Amino acid sequence: MSLSPVKTAFAGVVALGVVAYGVAVAYLAHFDHAGAPQIPAGSPSLHDPVSMKAFAAFQEARCDYCHVAGTNLPFYFKLPLANQIMARDLTQGQRHFQFQPIIAAFQAGKPPSVEQLSRIEEVIAQNRMPPWAYLTLHWHAYLNARQRQDILAWIQDQRRRYYATPGVAPQFAGEVIQPIPESVPIDWQKAELGRTLFFDKRLSGNGQLNCASCHGLNEGGVDRMVTATGINGQKGPINTPTVYNAVFNLAQFWNGRAADLAAQAAGPVTNPVEMGSHDWASVAAAIAAVPEYATAFESVYGPNSVTEKTVTNAIAEYEKTLITPNGRFDLYLKGDAQALTAQERRGYERFKQIGCSGCHSGVAVGGDAFEILGLEGPYFQDRDKPMTPVDLGRFAVTQSKADLQRFKVPNLRNVELTSPYFHDGSAKTLEQAIRVMARYQTPDSHIGEQDVADIAAFLKTLTGKYQGMNLKDVPAEPPLRAAGQ
Repeated sequence: MSLSPVKTAFAGVVALGVVAYGVAVAYLAHFDHAGAPQIPAGSPSLHDPVSMKAFAAFQEARCDYCHVAGTNLPFYFKLPLANQIMARDLTQGQRHFQFQPIIAAFQAGKPPSVEQLSRIEEVIAQNRMPPWAYLTLHWHAYLNARQRQDILAWIQDQRRRYYATPGVAPQFAGEVIQPIPESVPIDWQKAELGRTLFFDKRLSGNGQLNCASCHGLNEGGVDRMVTATGINGQKGPINTPTVYNAVFNLAQFWNGRAADLAAQAAGPVTNPVEMGSHDWASVAAAIAAVPEYATAFESVYGPNSVTEKTVTNAIAEYEKTLITPNGRFDLYLKGDAQALTAQERRGYERFKQIGCSGCHSGVAVGGDAFEILGLEGPYFQDRDKPMTPVDLGRFAVTQSKADLQRFKVPNLRNVELTSPYFHDGSAKTLEQAIRVMARYQTPDSHIGEQDVADIAAFLKTLTGKYQGMNLKDVPAEPPLRAAGQ
């Protein structure tokens, strides 16, 4: 029985479609392999089998298509209508994650950052990349179990080689979170001078405020307010970040406008809403007029040395001492299996599985990257507060659209003591903060109450000790003891 002309024509169209699809898939496989990033001759990575296996997997996936600006893209990215959709995907891909630093690290034989490793680990462990729509045309780009394991093994290897804290148990040397080191290099003479300045109210315009007014060392390094209160009772626009473990931050302030601790110390002193001093010249003159300060500065920095630079340098040196090692989670990472309860261990696993550790990683459990607030949901649209200038995030510093509503990831050390949470202080409790972060920052938008309770239990194990004192017991003006004393 012969087919009707219509059916014959339809079958022919289907056959042509199948052939065209096959040709397109074959062409794209060739295009993908021909244009994939390469390791240059002489790179140390060529002699590193673990790195080369991971790089080979990335070459197959071609992460650079969506996560590196200027990449030569396949033909369908340029088709009418499709290119509009693809342009939006490219913008979002590059806004979510930049892969160029990863390629550069492979090519130079150097490690990516702690946070870059944790972001990759998150998506590979969850098998979220490459996306399925992409795989319909790029069959070879699917990462099988072996390739995903090669990438995860490389991440572990990079952490063990470059980021493991001395004293961490061998089984945790490749873990996404590392113990806080027992000490960091400190000039103790400078730090003692910086401590005196940190608590000195003469740095403020009215003689009533000091650094500890917002960064109370007996309050988890914060002021426990939605936004800070400055000179003459003025309310600041943003929540106060903790000063504890700030030495581990890649930059200071929520938008990263201060490159280091000294630059951060300089800003509030002359800010008219914060400490309200007229200018640094008058502040330096007031300090130099104090005989004890004149003697101390000359001893540390030389004669006639009281300036904005030396004052902030001393305060920064003191703030470097404000690290909080040896919390229960650190003890667990150092090999004490009994340091955590079953619920706390379960909370840590959920913290990783949900994706929280994709941003909150390293010794400070954050502070080492800038990320978009609302990565997986409309945080600002759903918030019950109107937009303010501080909601621009890092955009206010760089003027780059890619940094709009991008903020420094807060470190989660001692987080049970630093409420309210987020740059806007909108989360009053730790449990609320967990729910909001799951909703707007992870694919697991609505986690259960057991997960919330378990993750909160884990986060409370991150509370550490300052110079041997439990952080909850630290007085307002704790004495300073050099390492080993």
